Amino acid sequence: MPCLLVLFASFVPRLVMIVIWVTTNWFSSAYQSALWPILGFFFMPYMTLAYMAAMLKNDHNVSGGWLALVVVAAVIDVSGHGGILGRRRKRS
Repeated sequence: MPCLLVLFASFVPRLVMIVIWVTTNWFSSAYQSALWPILGFFFMPYMTLAYMAAMLKNDHNVSGGWLALVVVAAVIDVSGHGGILGRRRKRS
C-alpha cells in the first residue's frame, strides 16, 4: 500500500495530500500549524509531501537522504513554476 501511495503522489500530489489529510494525522504530526501544509498544497506540493515524510520517518529531523529528497522535491516544484512563466512569455 505505501508503494501505491508514492506512485500516486508522483502524478497527483495534491490529491494524495487531501487523502492523507482526511485519513491520517501525519500533517499534524509533521507540522506545528496548518498554515504550511495549506501553502504547500497550492505552491509546492512535492516538497510538502517530502518534508512530511522526512519528519515522520526520521524522528523530526531532516538530514542525510531525507534532506536530499526534500531538496529534489523543491527543485521539481520550482521548475514547474518556471515552465509556466516561460510559456506565458512565449505567448506575448
